Amino acid sequence: MKVSHEPSQTMQRIKVGMIGLAAVVLLIGLASAIIGSTNRERPVATAGTAKADVVANMAVSNSTAVAGAGEPLAELGVAPSANAQAPAQ
Repeated sequence: MKVSHEPSQTMQRIKVGMIGLAAVVLLIGLASAIIGSTNRERPVATAGTAKADVVANMAVSNSTAVAGAGEPLAELGVAPSANAQAPAQ
């Protein structure tokens, strides 16, 4: 069954399709610009501007976080720690 459309109706469908396509391209470009701006790295501060106590506190927190990070099940108490002493026999 063939349905014939008037030329004005065909042109209207083409216009609506082109406007829709342009809107999608515009939204993709906008989303890409927003995501691209959030992914840009901020410049690294120079060593002269960092305070010594802040750096020292960061070093202490990093060393304590690494010490127990290897055994999450032992931290929860589900499994024995590999660092625990072996029972005497």
